[in-house]
Amino acid sequence: MSYWPLVPVLGLAVLVPVLLMGIQRLLSHRNPSIEKLAPYECGVTGIGRARPRLPVKFYVTAVLFLLFDIETVFLFPWAVLFRKLGLFGLLEMGFFLGVLFLGLAYVWRKGALEWQ
Repeated sequence: MSYWPLVPVLGLAVLVPVLLMGIQRLLSHRNPSIEKLAPYECGVTGIGRARPRLPVKFYVTAVLFLLFDIETVFLFPWAVLFRKLGLFGLLEMGFFLGVLFLGLAYVWRKGALEWQ
């Protein structure tokens, strides 16, 4: 399989953004000032660092959300093939959901879902 037809597409993918950014830089009006360069957050002057350190609990909650969200994606193919899978499919999904709920109960008991 030849990849040569991709060369013009990749060239355009690089050329168009560079060209548009160059046109914008040439035609834009630049008048920076201290007020324009200051950070702005809902009308309130920023205090402290722009990137404060977040507690690990935020990351744990995000990972748990992704984990349980991705696990629920497995329910859709099972629901489509439910009649074809029969009792075996029902038992397998019951086992899968049981393990999932045990994990949720464990995480809940450990307090990983608490915000305080």
